[in-house]
Amino acid sequence: MPWPRPPAHIRELIRRGAEIALNPPREWLDELDEATLAGESRRAVAADPVLNAATRQTNRSNLLFWAAANVGDPGAPVPANVGAATLATARDLVRRGLDEATLDSYRVGQGVALRLWIRIAFTLTSDTEELRQLLDVTCRSISTFVDDTVAAIAARMEREREELTRGTHAERREITTLLVEGAPIGRAHAEARLGYALTPTHTAAVIWSDDPDADLSALDRAADDLATGADRPLVVLASAATRWVWLHTAPDVDRARAACAATPGVHIALGSPAPGVDGFRRSHLQALATQRMLARLSSPQQVATHDDVELVALVTGDREGADQFVQRVLGRLETAPPDLTEAVRAFLAEQCNASRAAQRLYTHRNTLLRRLARADRLLPRPLADNALEVGVALEVARWRGRPRP
Repeated sequence: MPWPRPPAHIRELIRRGAEIALNPPREWLDELDEATLAGESRRAVAADPVLNAATRQTNRSNLLFWAAANVGDPGAPVPANVGAATLATARDLVRRGLDEATLDSYRVGQGVALRLWIRIAFTLTSDTEELRQLLDVTCRSISTFVDDTVAAIAARMEREREELTRGTHAERREITTLLVEGAPIGRAHAEARLGYALTPTHTAAVIWSDDPDADLSALDRAADDLATGADRPLVVLASAATRWVWLHTAPDVDRARAACAATPGVHIALGSPAPGVDGFRRSHLQALATQRMLARLSSPQQVATHDDVELVALVTGDREGADQFVQRVLGRLETAPPDLTEAVRAFLAEQCNASRAAQRLYTHRNTLLRRLARADRLLPRPLADNALEVGVALEVARWRGRPRP
């Protein structure tokens, strides 16, 4: 059917509305993100930090793509949004073993976008006939835009699936997935296919980036930085922006932290070392749990080991409850300067021994005592009466991002 071209005054209304949509309020974007990441079919996407971030980025990309097109040529057909970020998401979905059912998030997003657009439309005119014409054209435009974008992504996913099933990365991912799931696969067969011995002790890592503009070669360099000596890590391409890694030797965590500091978009989550096939599986699951915790807390920390965060991961399963716990226990100390919170952390880590804590911080004992006294005045309850809860709250505060308003 020919595309209807609205009259000039309706086109001008569409242009004005599209300019508003180019600068959406934060709560609109939050509503869009919440809706597109909810639901059973999108559970795997919401739980994966890379796919979660990519979905949020795609939501903004689609909204701004459609709005910009209607600022430039109001009411005209909008082509499918098949930019590099959108197609990278399609690759990641396939490499996670997900299918086109996950694309229903686009339909959910379409419903939210329509509601938001109708809100805008009602601010543009009070003339019912103008409003009818405006909505007739733009609702059709949004629907067609989403249909065409979903069709393009589905086609890309099919091509990606065909390529992966023919490649060595697909075989590595398939075998490691079987091992992690505890499937009855022969050890010798798996070792031959992976080129990696399964009997020794393993430390697993998940290396990823949630920055859509990140240099993905930095992920491979980070995997190399973890290896020590002649140990050759097993690296599996879990997605375009995620690497699963296993090592036989203890990783060089300090070197990894230094390397990540120079590459802000890269994050590393490490499991605990454990032997054999069971250790291969357990360490990987711990690394995944650590990754999810860092993402859940919007943590500023780039590198974390499961041993470091096991307690925090358990405490922060309920993010809102954890925030309330920190606020209740720390009071004004929550937003105090870092020298005060680090003084308390070191004091507690050294079993409340001020001399050892001062040595740990490379400071004078009297300086430490003054900082502890200042910190005590900020706490709702004295540190001596509440050391355990204060220690836990400080650990949560250390690993999470900025406190929620």
